[in-house]
Amino acid sequence: MSKKILFMGTPDYATRIFKELINSSYEVIGLFTQPDKPFGRKQILTAPHIKQYCLDKDLSIPIFQPEKLRANDEVTKQILNLNPDFIIVAAYGQILPKEILEIAPCINLHASLLPKYRGASPIQESLLNDDYFTGVTSMFMEEGLDSGDILALQYLKITPTMEVQEAFDKLSDIAASLTITTLDNFNKIKPMKQNEAEVSFCKKIKKDDGLVDFKSAKKLFLKYKAYSYWPGVFLPSGLKLKDISLIENISSNTEGSILEIENDSIIIACRIGSIRIKTLQAPSKKALSSVDYIRGQRLEKGDLLV
Repeated sequence: MSKKILFMGTPDYATRIFKELINSSYEVIGLFTQPDKPFGRKQILTAPHIKQYCLDKDLSIPIFQPEKLRANDEVTKQILNLNPDFIIVAAYGQILPKEILEIAPCINLHASLLPKYRGASPIQESLLNDDYFTGVTSMFMEEGLDSGDILALQYLKITPTMEVQEAFDKLSDIAASLTITTLDNFNKIKPMKQNEAEVSFCKKIKKDDGLVDFKSAKKLFLKYKAYSYWPGVFLPSGLKLKDISLIENISSNTEGSILEIENDSIIIACRIGSIRIKTLQAPSKKALSSVDYIRGQRLEKGDLLV
């Protein structure tokens, strides 16, 4: 008889794992996800990515969207009635309280090599810090934040040009396969304690985190890699910088000066190093080729991009 899985997750990272479970020998008996939320300028009520996937595929799996789990007797009863063998959690967005953790083994798929980067933005943090490797950890959940015993790990090499969306996609695939591997081998796994001396944390990303300057080409490029999906990177003027690549991180220059104007891009000087920018977007305007933008602003080689 197949094991019964209750799944908890919200964004596309969770959806990829959910799909793998749906297509596996395990029985998915319910989905917990965040409530629908207003989105965009028109504040249209929008379902979480994973709920929309269920609706699009016409899946007959019960969906629960409680505002909170903690001190919520109704939620505890709902999960007890479902009687899961395992609760699988991936980027759900809420910490599970003790009364839920005690119902069945709760396994989290966290997108870092724990104990590194406990918290809300591990993928972005690994790119910001220019790590050589990241990965996914399957772990027991406990009342602390991402502090449970490790069940399994899988690594991903970060390439020099890897941006956050590519990292998300690759780590989602790793997490999906690692979920099945963990469940298939659950009775043979010896959980491993996390090394508390190596713990680090990462915060929830805010829009202001995308603010950049032209002091260090390397730091600007790493920020772009981490935040290119959201919130993007932008100057104090609100000008968004897109399609960025790192030229070098050695030369000394005047910050923000235009070093070269190429056919489809511009080279911008940083105090240390230089970057190539292909696309620029002024506040409330459409994105433009960087060459077209500076022509429209009547900027030339040697002028400052601000």
